[in-house]
Amino acid sequence: MHLPPSRRSLMPAVVCTAALTMTAACGSPEPTKQESRAGYPVTVSNCGTDQRFDAPPERGLLLKSASVPYLDAIGALDRITAKAGVYPKAYYNADTNAALERIPSLTDKIDSSGHLQISKETVLARSPDLVLGHTDTVNPKTLASTKVPVLEVPALCEGASKPPTFDDVYAELQTYGKVFGKQQQATRAVTSMRGELSKITSNVPDRKGATAAVLYPTPGGGTTYAYGNRSMADPQLAAAGFKNVFAGVAERVFEISPEQLLAKNPDVIVLLHNEGNPQEIERAVTSLPGAGRLAAVQNKRIHVQLFNFTEPPSPLAITGLKKIVNAFPTVR
Repeated sequence: MHLPPSRRSLMPAVVCTAALTMTAACGSPEPTKQESRAGYPVTVSNCGTDQRFDAPPERGLLLKSASVPYLDAIGALDRITAKAGVYPKAYYNADTNAALERIPSLTDKIDSSGHLQISKETVLARSPDLVLGHTDTVNPKTLASTKVPVLEVPALCEGASKPPTFDDVYAELQTYGKVFGKQQQATRAVTSMRGELSKITSNVPDRKGATAAVLYPTPGGGTTYAYGNRSMADPQLAAAGFKNVFAGVAERVFEISPEQLLAKNPDVIVLLHNEGNPQEIERAVTSLPGAGRLAAVQNKRIHVQLFNFTEPPSPLAITGLKKIVNAFPTVR
């Protein structure tokens, strides 16, 4: 789980999950070990560092939920032997949740800012041949001497500044296919996801310039965060037919004041959260000073969804897009 404070960073194949009604990568025959080693070693660039794989990973270790949709999509969750952090069940179907439950958990300890608390020693004790996700204590720098490759979802790399697109999701899926020796599964999954995205966007009405904001509020009072053009929220809103009122901000996530939100006055608001009930999340915005003057509040055009359905870029963003489109079918 990763909350969005600007101080750093803030999911059976996804094509097989209830979240995405696709079937492309399901039931594909597994290659033999000899076949799966063809084409190695493999080197991929991630967060500005080259990561080398001499064989398909067999003892992967998860530090974040962000990689789960990619692993799901190519049928590689069985290559994960340990996990740490929180993996909300609402993202996946029963089979995927069962697969995650079978993976031993090292810890689910998260600090107040949403960062995983785990030591490098705890991770290395599991003898991983791949670590998925960065933390303050486990990252390419701290593991440099061990030669254990570390992969992070590119949008969560420190210093990432490239505006994301849905094409980035497809490219990252191909990277996972290359690393795990599952290129065919990845290609089929990408084809299926492209078809699903096309189907969703073909049903989007002409919004006639309607605007939207994607926010991450703090229940009970506190900071409200907004997402700019370096977040997946921006292309997601565009695909849903809306103009992001914070599209002019070249940041992924940043703090905003009630006055700034009132000045933008979006027609609809999408609220992201990792925990808490939707009503509590909505109240965190509707109780802001002056919120009653917001068009989205006056017209009851507020949609609450789990964080990974928008951020970071992953196959779940396609599901999140569908949720947004369905939440505002008549907004024009």
